[in-house]
Amino acid sequence: MNGLRDGDANVLLQTNADVNTVLTRRCPFEGLRDVHDPSMETVKFVRQAKILVIGAGGLGCEILKDLALSGFTDIHVIDMDNVDVTNLNRQFLFRESDIGLSKAKVAAAFINDRCAHLGVHVTPYHGKIQDFGPDFYEQFFLIIAGLDNIPARRWLNSTLHSMVRRDDEGNIDPSSLKPLLDGGTEGLKGQARVIVPYHTACFDCTLESFGPPDTGNYPMCTLAETPRLPEHCIEYALLVLWEKAFPGVKVNTDNANDMRWIYEQAVARAETFGIHGVDYRLTLGVVKRIIPAVASTNALISGMLVAEALKLASYCDPSLDNYFMYMGQAGVNTQTFEWARSDTCLVCSGSEAVVDTLDPETKTLKDLLELLCDPSGKFRLQRPSISTAMGIVFIQRPPSLRAEHEWKLDKSLKELSDAGVLREGEEATVTDPTLPSKDL
Repeated sequence: MNGLRDGDANVLLQTNADVNTVLTRRCPFEGLRDVHDPSMETVKFVRQAKILVIGAGGLGCEILKDLALSGFTDIHVIDMDNVDVTNLNRQFLFRESDIGLSKAKVAAAFINDRCAHLGVHVTPYHGKIQDFGPDFYEQFFLIIAGLDNIPARRWLNSTLHSMVRRDDEGNIDPSSLKPLLDGGTEGLKGQARVIVPYHTACFDCTLESFGPPDTGNYPMCTLAETPRLPEHCIEYALLVLWEKAFPGVKVNTDNANDMRWIYEQAVARAETFGIHGVDYRLTLGVVKRIIPAVASTNALISGMLVAEALKLASYCDPSLDNYFMYMGQAGVNTQTFEWARSDTCLVCSGSEAVVDTLDPETKTLKDLLELLCDPSGKFRLQRPSISTAMGIVFIQRPPSLRAEHEWKLDKSLKELSDAGVLREGEEATVTDPTLPSKDL
C-alpha cells in the first residue's frame, strides 16, 4: 500500500477512520487534485507532522482535543499560566485537583491519557513564548496560536517571518516557511486566519483593525496567575479582592471611596509583580467592562483552525484565503474574505517606517516615544529604544542605562539635534520587544 507494510497500513486504518476516509479517497469536490495524494502515505504524513499549539486556555484546550481526534499524533503545547479555579467552567482538560499546576503539563497529561489508543503524544512546555528561540520554532510543521493578547501575537508573527530563508536571488526557501494559524475569541465573537509568511497578510498587516485595546477583556486565569499589564491588576482588584473584602456588596463606580479602594489595591498588586502604569484614571475605565468567555465560541474557532491544519498537512482541500470571522451576538453570522497585504507593514513589506508628524521645535523625545507607543496608532510599541549611527538616543533596559538617558525626555528634538544627539535627516533605528526581529 504505497510503500507501507501491510501491518503499518492496518494500524493506520484502525485509527481515526473517518479522517482516513477523507485523506485516502478521491471525490468529485476535491479542490487540489494536482498535489493531493489520496493514500495511506498522506495519512502517515499527517500523523507524523509536528504541530505546536501556543496557549492551553479556553481556546487551547479545544485545539488540543481537536488535533488529537483529527489524526495528528505529534503535538506540542506552550503555556506560561497555572490552572486557576476560574478556568474550570470551560477549560475541560482541567479538574479542581489541578489548581495551581502548569496548564501545559496538565493538558498534555490529560490528552496523553485519554487518547493513548490513537497513538497521540503531547509534549508540554511551561514558560513564555519569548523564552524559546528560532531553533525551537523551526522544528514544527505549523503553529496554531490561541493567544489572548496582541503583543504576544505580534512577537510570534515577527519571529516566524524572521525565520524565512532566501537564496542569493531573493527567492524564498519553502522549507523555511512555517504557517501560522492564528485564532482569537471575545465573548460571542471570534476569528481564525491563515498566515503564510510573505505570501498572505501577516498579523501586523491587519493591526489597525483591532483599534485601541479595550479594557476589561482579559481572561481570569491571566489576572490571577500571571498579570502582565496594569489593566490586569485593576481587574483583579475589582473581581477578586473586592469580593473577598466586601462579600455580596456591588461596586459603585460612581462612589469615590469604592474607586479609591480598588485603585489602591491595584497599585499594591502591580508593585508585587513589578508592573507600572496603574493610575486612577485607568482604574475608572477598566472597572466598567468585563466580557465573559464563551465555550461554544472557542469550540467553533478551534474547529476552523484544526480543519485548516489538516488541509495544510494533506492538501485534501484548498486552505482558507485567508480570514474567517464569526459574529454570534445576534444569531450565527460568519464571513470569509481575503485580507490583502499592507505595503507599509513593518514586518512583511520590507518598507521603512517614516515619522513626519512631529514638529522638532516643539515636540520632545518623550512625545516621539508616546507616538511610537500610542495604542491606537500605527506602531503600538511597548518599550521602544532608539539609536543612531552616533550612538544611543534612548534605551529602556536595564534601568541603570535608562537613568543615564532620561534627561533627554523633556528636550525638544531640535535641542537634541543641537546637542549632537540627533542629526537632521538622519535615520534612527528603533527596537522593541514586540517586534524582536525588526529594526524600524
